Amino acid sequence: MAAIAPAPLAPPEALSLFERTRHRTTNLTERLRPEDMMLQSMEDASPAKWHLAHTTWFFEEFILKPRLPDYVSPDDRFAFLFNSYYTQAGPRHARDRRGMVSRPDCAEVAGYRAHVDEALAGLLSSNRDDADDIASLVELGCHHEMQHQELLVTDLLHGLSFNPLLPAYRDPEPLPVTSEVPLTFTRHDGGLVEIGHDGKGFAYDCEQPRHPVFAPAYDIADRPVTNRDWIDFMEDDGYGDARHWLMEGHAVATRESWEHPLYWWQQDGEWWTFTLRGAQPLALDAPVVHVSYYEAEAFARWAGARLPTEVEHELAFRDTPINGNFLDHGQLRPMPGQGVWGDVWEWTASPFTPYPGFRPPEGALGEYNGKFMVNQMVLRGGSCATARDQMRPTYRTFFYPHQRWQMMGLRLARDV
Repeated sequence: MAAIAPAPLAPPEALSLFERTRHRTTNLTERLRPEDMMLQSMEDASPAKWHLAHTTWFFEEFILKPRLPDYVSPDDRFAFLFNSYYTQAGPRHARDRRGMVSRPDCAEVAGYRAHVDEALAGLLSSNRDDADDIASLVELGCHHEMQHQELLVTDLLHGLSFNPLLPAYRDPEPLPVTSEVPLTFTRHDGGLVEIGHDGKGFAYDCEQPRHPVFAPAYDIADRPVTNRDWIDFMEDDGYGDARHWLMEGHAVATRESWEHPLYWWQQDGEWWTFTLRGAQPLALDAPVVHVSYYEAEAFARWAGARLPTEVEHELAFRDTPINGNFLDHGQLRPMPGQGVWGDVWEWTASPFTPYPGFRPPEGALGEYNGKFMVNQMVLRGGSCATARDQMRPTYRTFFYPHQRWQMMGLRLARDV
């Protein structure tokens, strides 16, 4: 979901980022068994083994092959198996059948990663005239891999949720005992402002160009919507009362028999949820997670509020230090608190469309974002599955309004 910004990293810095990023991915899979690595529970998800191989293919396809004429892949067939959606890079294996690819096995994929890592480290360490261009591409590849780190753990959560044994990806840990935090709002004056990336440091193409917008004054909540809030919505027939819902959203909720967020169930009168740390009692004061845009929008109407636009979200929080519960902290679940960064991605009311003046780059990398700019909604803020290195106030991620398996939550806004 990216394109190249001006290269902010020198080759040694790019190599450090590359090694740190690749090491984090390896750490995410070190406790998995080969059977875990093959799980693909739906078309939207991919096996962990495929994520390991696809992120490796990205570096091979877009950096090593074009820049090293003598480079030899361990297996030329990997280009077909591990391409995702880059039509200009050639044909690819069907997305919904990635879980059927038992060969190459995990050891061969690990060997593929090691082969590419060695070649790329050598390339970055060489004294070349195009070193800055290579560093820029490596930085892009690292951010691409960070996105797949997030997908790897959320795809795995979805796959493990179908196991009646409810296995834990990480050892269970109790959540802290908390007290309810009142829902308060902060007013923002709005006005004629600029949003979007300013060109300093890395950003995806969809965050640019920076451009002026007008925002009316608005209020935005000081904390995300919590599980406690969501239970109130459910107990007031929030899922059944069509007055709160978009027509399409209510149709989806009815067809899919939605009565609560994904991974919830009741046990002895208490709400439980399945997490990457296994089955746990619901933490009432943690942000609600695994709700679709349709559910978030219905909750906001029920609450007498609305979802913020992505302009409002960026304006409200772009000066807030980026400290929060990210993938690096290892919690792997939303935690009680009032922060905006980490924990859960927050749905906005904004469709994922190009900013004025947006132009995708030429070539296959131009497919990263531009062709997805329809029928999806923007989320902001990052989650407990997002790498800290990935975050900046202008970062936009996007998903279809019916999707729930990502770490998706919401924050309320109000007109003034």
